Amino acid sequence: MERYTAWINRWRYLIVIVTVVLVGLAAYGGKDHQKNFKTDYRNFFSKENPQLLSFEAMQNIYSKNDAVLIVLEPENGNVFTKETLEVVEVLSYPTGELSAWKIPYATRVDSIANFQNTYALEDDLIVEDLVQNANDLTPEQINNIRKVALSEPMLGNRLVTEKGNVTGINITVELPGKSNVEVIESAAYARELAEKIKARYPHVNIYLTGMIMMNNAFPEASKKDWGGLVPFMFLVIAIVMGLMLRSVSGTVTTVLVIFFTIMTAMGLAGWMRIWLTAPSASAPIIMMTLAVADCVHILVTLFHSMRKGESRYAAMVHSLKVNMQPVFLTSLTTSIGFLSMNFSDAPPFRDLGNITAMGVGIAFVFSVTFLPALMLILPVRIKQSTTRGSLYMDRLAWFTIQRRNPIIWTTSIGFLLLAAFIPRIESNDEFVTYFDEEVEFRAHTDFVMENLTGIYTIQYSLSADESGGMNNPEFLKQVEAFTDWYRTQPNVVHVNTITDTYKRLNKNMHADNPEYYKLPESRELAAQYLLLYEMSLPFGLDLNNTINIDKSATRVIVTMENMDNIRIRAMELRAQQWLRDHPPMIAERGASPTIMFAYIAERNIKTMLKGTA
Repeated sequence: MERYTAWINRWRYLIVIVTVVLVGLAAYGGKDHQKNFKTDYRNFFSKENPQLLSFEAMQNIYSKNDAVLIVLEPENGNVFTKETLEVVEVLSYPTGELSAWKIPYATRVDSIANFQNTYALEDDLIVEDLVQNANDLTPEQINNIRKVALSEPMLGNRLVTEKGNVTGINITVELPGKSNVEVIESAAYARELAEKIKARYPHVNIYLTGMIMMNNAFPEASKKDWGGLVPFMFLVIAIVMGLMLRSVSGTVTTVLVIFFTIMTAMGLAGWMRIWLTAPSASAPIIMMTLAVADCVHILVTLFHSMRKGESRYAAMVHSLKVNMQPVFLTSLTTSIGFLSMNFSDAPPFRDLGNITAMGVGIAFVFSVTFLPALMLILPVRIKQSTTRGSLYMDRLAWFTIQRRNPIIWTTSIGFLLLAAFIPRIESNDEFVTYFDEEVEFRAHTDFVMENLTGIYTIQYSLSADESGGMNNPEFLKQVEAFTDWYRTQPNVVHVNTITDTYKRLNKNMHADNPEYYKLPESRELAAQYLLLYEMSLPFGLDLNNTINIDKSATRVIVTMENMDNIRIRAMELRAQQWLRDHPPMIAERGASPTIMFAYIAERNIKTMLKGTA
């Protein structure tokens, strides 16, 4: 080790210069991390993930339903006024400065204003927007709008509350998937639109949620950490290192090693096209901790030897001799541990493991090259003395040796007692609570879930297994029974189903007689009603989000309150059991981002345990 230290000492200036140059070259690869930050929640799932495959299969059949939900809360507590209905109408209208249709990649806008209200007029079926020319509405017309909106199952607890005090505009967004900035563009425009609405209509409070806003919240939270948490950790580490080492040179060198490690690892990730996601963006925080450990081992031994009277060079020889193997083995095993994350079912955690493993290796290299080289250059003032810390360590060592048997028994018993609680650990999280309550998305989503509707959904594709089969009365009765069953389940706030449309049309075609609010009695009538209704729908409000092209299947969307993963999985299992008990309707397993996230933690734990083994 003396020969190695002599080499470091001889070329110390060159080592520092080369290190800085190499760090700069490596760091250049990370210049596009911000532009290429992955914002799609699908990035959390591998291509082989069964829940993702089910969800993508459903989206290939029906229109996509990633959305921005704009929620309006009038200060007077009443949605059904000219002023508030005007806001909803302005947002829902296809043209105009404040149209929600202008959100990038928007393909559909649903609200109480453009809800396609149907009613009978003599022998005709009238299909029209529920709200038209809000400024000219009479009190009687507003009362009728309120009556329809609050009684319509497609709207209640989805786009308007039962009290009529909060309403929502749901904008379906279909991202092309060609760029990582698509989500950011849609979310930014939605926020800009909300600000414009608030400026023109100050009497309404506006909240934004939905999967698009959640996708955008992940990179925003990561960037906030980078801008605040990481610099704060640097400051804390510098202060603690300064107080413990009592050496400016040691503190500066440690901070530089940490900084260079992070810049190099993140830059190399960029060169390797490992673009960041919310989990992998936390790699610098982990690397920071591990790099500190390497530096502290070497510096503490260095200063300890110098306090005993050794020269700086001799002390460095001793420090590297004592610490080279332990630090190397620690770095090696730590890297292997992080590389085992490649067994994870979630690609972001694989990236986190790979980036951190690189960082651990880089930290080791810098700790045994750059750190000793710089410490042999910078002035180091250490007084020869026996520190109080050394006395404490001597006493602790003596106590541990003298009391080794009681300590072994006590820790063993404590370990066994704590290990007994391992079976009580549950894979149980809620993806909304990934965010702190101070995050805008979390605050807005909490309000929406408490006051309007849920954002957790389960989607089912129910198939009649024949072209046009969804018009079969027997099939429709099964769909209705499944819908009715779900509506009785706890924590379910809304079920969107085509059977409600059939029943409304059947009532309309019988002069709006409430007794006919039921499913059509024949396949021919059901087909005629649906065709007549579809021909009357305006652009962008077709039924592609509910029925497939050949009308052999329909989608049922269940919306739930804030629920943890255990209850979501349990509910889906009960639904599968119901479907098995009521053949012959064919149904795939429930699919949605909610289901995907409900199983991801469990799948990750299983795959990570395999990797650890």
